[in-house]
Amino acid sequence: MTREIVETLKQVLKTRGMTYAQLARALQVSTPTVKRMFSERSFTLERLESILRVLETDFYEVARLARASNGSKGELSLEQESALAKDARLFSIFWLVTNEWSFEEILAEFRVGAPQLTAYYARLARLKLIDWRPGNRVRLLAPRHYLWRRGGPLRKVYGAKVINEFVRSRFDSPVDAFHFDAVEMTHESALIVKRRLERVAAEINALIAADASAPARKRVALGVLLAFRPWANSIVHTLREEAGALHKSARR
Repeated sequence: MTREIVETLKQVLKTRGMTYAQLARALQVSTPTVKRMFSERSFTLERLESILRVLETDFYEVARLARASNGSKGELSLEQESALAKDARLFSIFWLVTNEWSFEEILAEFRVGAPQLTAYYARLARLKLIDWRPGNRVRLLAPRHYLWRRGGPLRKVYGAKVINEFVRSRFDSPVDAFHFDAVEMTHESALIVKRRLERVAAEINALIAADASAPARKRVALGVLLAFRPWANSIVHTLREEAGALHKSARR
């Protein structure tokens, strides 16, 4: 689990006036077990859910507090984006690092040698995307769930490619989900839907953080697309234009 989430959980404990010993009693485990979970940041999803129930909070609130404490806008600098956009392999290595892949796991699973990977780590460090420490340990300096800049280098280079690859699927595997509706609603209701999508995104990020300590081989790479914008089906739009033309013709 990420340092930000764990520190936020500690802060929520303090706010509730609860000690590790009291939390341990509520969870029916020993106090050393709770201390070890927090010090090693080793929470299973089930354990995290139990802690959240005891603290009377949820993933969304913890993720929101963690983002607020981080103070990050969720974007990379233009220089950082440009460097990643110019080198697909560097971008790939950075994606793996942000998803908690270790140096050794990358070497074992991908076609990249130690000298090459070392060079990529050095470039990421020079870009101030990572803090590269002895033993090839890494602390992420960039926002973990960073946003691609509107009209920025990453969107220009990878945007259309990523979207096309993502939607070109039957979405029929056990973990696939696809739901699309073309609807009409008031502006007020649209804002409610937007806030709920933001809440879902925060809960997904909290789940990602909870699974971060799991070995890479036990995690599956998934794509998540939450989108909501004013849009009209082109077929319906054509019908509206035809109806308008007929109306004008009748008035003549």
